[in-house]
Amino acid sequence: MKMFKKTSLTILLTTFCFSACSETKHLEKTATNNKSPNIVIFYVDDLGYGDLSSYGATSVSTPNIDKLANKGIKFTDAHSPAATCTPSRYSLLTGKYAFRNKAAILPGDAPLIIDPNIETLPKMLKKASYTTGVVGKWHLGLGNGDVNWNGQVKPGPLEIGFDYSFLIPATGDRVPTVYLENHQIVNLDPNDPIAISYAENISDRPIGTENPQLLKQQADTQHSATIINGISRIGWMSGGKSAEWVDEEFPDVLTGKAIDFIQENKHSPFLLYFPFHDIHVPRIPNPRFVGQTEMGPRGDAIVQMDWMTGKILNFLEANGLMENTLVIFSSDNGPVLDDGYEDKAVELVGNHKPAGPYSGGKYSALEGGTRVPMITYLKNRTKQGVSNAMMTHIDLYASLAALAGVELADAEAVDSDNVLDALLDPNAEGRTEMLEESFTLSLRQKQWKYIAPAKNSTPNWLANKDVRTGLQTKGQLYNLADDTGEMNNLAQRYPERLAAMEKRMQEIINQGHDFSAN
Repeated sequence: MKMFKKTSLTILLTTFCFSACSETKHLEKTATNNKSPNIVIFYVDDLGYGDLSSYGATSVSTPNIDKLANKGIKFTDAHSPAATCTPSRYSLLTGKYAFRNKAAILPGDAPLIIDPNIETLPKMLKKASYTTGVVGKWHLGLGNGDVNWNGQVKPGPLEIGFDYSFLIPATGDRVPTVYLENHQIVNLDPNDPIAISYAENISDRPIGTENPQLLKQQADTQHSATIINGISRIGWMSGGKSAEWVDEEFPDVLTGKAIDFIQENKHSPFLLYFPFHDIHVPRIPNPRFVGQTEMGPRGDAIVQMDWMTGKILNFLEANGLMENTLVIFSSDNGPVLDDGYEDKAVELVGNHKPAGPYSGGKYSALEGGTRVPMITYLKNRTKQGVSNAMMTHIDLYASLAALAGVELADAEAVDSDNVLDALLDPNAEGRTEMLEESFTLSLRQKQWKYIAPAKNSTPNWLANKDVRTGLQTKGQLYNLADDTGEMNNLAQRYPERLAAMEKRMQEIINQGHDFSAN
């Protein structure tokens, strides 16, 4: 009898333990599934609508990005907020149009243009317990206007909500040519302090205009100051020899830092904002990518960028993180071939069309300036397909807030609309109205596009670029449904529509936020 009772008790306890353990595992699985999705934003530099094989390119192959496109949503009418990098990055991180802060292309010694006191995308996600990191090209300014590169460099990304940052401080073609990790220059020797100037030559280093024989690529006058790693840059730099980057190492260094961030934070929801240096000038791909295309350094840099994307995606997959990670892939503006360095991008382009069927490119008010490739993927939540929804990166702020369950304040991200449904469903509607920035402003209303008159003359350095700028002294009107290349200005034919769109643009400027998103 005692044995029976003991056996029965054992069976009972075993059954209870099995049920409890099963329930615990079920709860753990449910908790994992219910965890806010990780977010990875790949933000390529100067990648055009037609620069990916998944978007029709035949002169270059991008298999890693194509795989993402085949699993997720490929957008055909997605736009960077602006036709240049600094304004687009500002808008993505603040949910506000850059013209409201007069944000423009910044010199390498510019102060931080995002006020640390305002709400930002990383700050917002931290309210939902996200860990936030940025790795890559910054170009949003640092410090308060007189940076001591030899001390703590701040304010910067950490002051606007990022928990970790590893940066190219400005751009690859500008000094200082060093990495900045959090507040400190990496590998800086205190006995060889850095100094930079954009006003005068403060260094005894060779400069491009006087030493062309030292250059890997010849450059225009703007890009012909201090030579670092065989590339002449914008601006002058002295000191900091031990901290200098090697351009060819960008893919390994930046990708490695991004993977390190994911590895360290994979057990809690994280945001990784990964703004590439590629395919911005100077295009100096790693030797293992050289010759991968017949388009020279620009084409090879696209292949390099695809490899970097694949490395991070493969790491997410190998660690089981793709199960709950929203991946957003896009570009900060349209393409440019000749952007200051003689890398034969124009001569070797062949039949490749960097902007696809669209006119213009980087700097341009025409569609090629802001219409960029964009792909989203969240396993088991995105419906695979092609979306024709009108989208802008400025809406990522409000959309990701909705994803994370964060309610925005009235004055927060005033130009950003919640289009989360469109990020996850190719059949969902996007915007019905959208503002685009270049050296003027444009307004899209479905297929109609109004380009406001340019207030200033075309800058001299822009006049020689290989794109139609779309800048004119009178307003322009195009019907993109019939005129993809914006060749037929309908302003005189439809004066009432022109006037109405001009009026609506001014209302948007004055009101701060009154866009329509379905």
